[in-house]
Amino acid sequence: MTTKPQTRATLYVTGNINVDLIMSTLHEWPKKGTEAMLESSSLRPGGSAGNCALALSALGSPFRLVANQGNDQFSGWLAGMFPESASRWPTCDCETSLTFGVTHPDHERTFFSNQGHIVRLSMQDVLGQIPETAQDGDWVLLCGTWLCTALYADYPQLLAQLKQRGYQVAVDSGWPPEDWSDALREQAAKWLPFCDALLLNEVETLGLADAVTLDVAALTLLEQMADNAFCVAKCGPDGARLWANSLTLHQHAEPVGVVDTIGAGDSFNAGFLSALIYGLPPATALQWGVRVAGCAISSSPRRYPDWQSLFGLVEKI
Repeated sequence: MTTKPQTRATLYVTGNINVDLIMSTLHEWPKKGTEAMLESSSLRPGGSAGNCALALSALGSPFRLVANQGNDQFSGWLAGMFPESASRWPTCDCETSLTFGVTHPDHERTFFSNQGHIVRLSMQDVLGQIPETAQDGDWVLLCGTWLCTALYADYPQLLAQLKQRGYQVAVDSGWPPEDWSDALREQAAKWLPFCDALLLNEVETLGLADAVTLDVAALTLLEQMADNAFCVAKCGPDGARLWANSLTLHQHAEPVGVVDTIGAGDSFNAGFLSALIYGLPPATALQWGVRVAGCAISSSPRRYPDWQSLFGLVEKI
């Protein structure tokens, strides 16, 4: 039997956690003033940080969700999903951030979101919940970069302070609502030097780098990042790729029956960074990320691999 190793490291996840109401399946947009009945619905924690935290909890990885909260009827429900973390969350006098999503027959989805508490998350909120000194192997993952507007205003200072405290820093920015621009890329250039890992999907990688091929995009971003950093591109059914200064890796994905793609990349983040906080190499981290994402998108209710199957991958290397 595989023995799960011990680690003192912790993954701190911060960014956009909100309430997700997901309904399925919308075959065509209804006419104004009418009502459409859908087959299923799911109310669950969401947002990039929330999806990642759910996966980490299921995996049994040591983590803490760093966030704030509103003060409406959804606030207590959302906090109750992560009680060990939520006791530290500051409360804002505002509504909870909420996303309503509908899925389509091709498994694509459309989201409608308010602003709520996530736009009020501040650098002080985050730094106040993360220890002043990192343990060996600790990581901080920053999610929903463009959505957490108050936090993003201080991104260069925030990442610099996290690095000063000894943390390794990963960023999954997501897609900017205003789309990519030269001005946005100039902003990113101010915090990329403090970034140890970028965990973007394929089109986000191309967009941030303003490049036409993944290899060029990844190497362009890698030149702007911290020493010994790596850039990861999540490529859906094609698995994931990783670039480092002297390393290029590609982890293929096993074919799965897709049920629910929401949070696929966030589930990948959970698997990938879990491997790193256990001190495992990038090749294993890619394997874990792809395995966790594959299990997540092919199940409903959502399931994740158990730790024995993940550590079993280590024994095969």
